[in-house]
Amino acid sequence: MWPFSFLKPHLLSEMREDLNMVFSESLKKNSDFRRVYQNGRSRANKYLVMYVMKNGTERNRLGISVSKKVGNSVVRHHLTRLIREAYRLSEHRYKKGLDIVVVVRVSAKEIDYHTMYDSLLHAAGIQGILHKDGSGLNA
Repeated sequence: MWPFSFLKPHLLSEMREDLNMVFSESLKKNSDFRRVYQNGRSRANKYLVMYVMKNGTERNRLGISVSKKVGNSVVRHHLTRLIREAYRLSEHRYKKGLDIVVVVRVSAKEIDYHTMYDSLLHAAGIQGILHKDGSGLNA
């Protein structure tokens, strides 16, 4: 039994919509990645390189690239999950309407989640794509 089954159906659907609120999508096509690489602005730190370009929509699109140089598929997928989760939890802090490509450097191979989270926010900060007040309410 779902924990909120005691609520009326219309309240339940509204609550589910709030819980599933998503601000961004994934970049999947090679052409989208290439467009961001060619036309976007890049900034880097010790663990990540971040490319950012406006996309003309109200949603962000996140793409993650982890080279085979970084490690085997298990390592690459682990780093991808760390970045996706770090972005998901800080998504409200980002300005909207951006295509963001994050390239993982070899030095990130053995970092933990908190270091990845800090590194992602640092890269976003030097890109200037975080809201100034940190709340995500005003552009």
